Amino acid sequence: QAQLVESGGGLVQPGGSLRLSCAASGFTVSNYAMSWYRQAPGKQRELVAQISSTGNTNYPDSVKGRFIISRDNTVNTAYLHMNSLKPEDTGVYYCNARTVVHASVNSYWGQGTQVTVSS
Repeated sequence: QAQLVESGGGLVQPGGSLRLSCAASGFTVSNYAMSWYRQAPGKQRELVAQISSTGNTNYPDSVKGRFIISRDNTVNTAYLHMNSLKPEDTGVYYCNARTVVHASVNSYWGQGTQVTVSS
C-alpha cells in the first residue's frame, strides 16, 4: 500500500531554516513527480515546489531562491529545504507523489506537517 509520511516541521524564527522530509513506501519515488504544497489557515492549498521524475524543478515566485526540493532515490525520500523563512511561510506542508501511466493518474498525499514561522 502506497504511503507518504512527512516530518521535520516545527516552530522557527523568521530568517531561519527547516528541512522537511517525505518518506515513501509502497512505490518508488524516482518514477513519480514529487511536490510540496502548503495550506495556511483560511487559504487554499498552494504548490511550493515540484521535481519531475527526470529532475526538473519548479517553484512559484513566492519561494524561488529560498526553497529547494530534492529527492534521494536510495532512501525513497523527497525533501524540502526551506531557507530565509518568513511568517507568511506558515502553514501545513503536504507532500504529493503523482504519475500518469496509460492515462491513469496515481496520486498520493501525506498527512502534512506544521511549519510555524514566528518570533
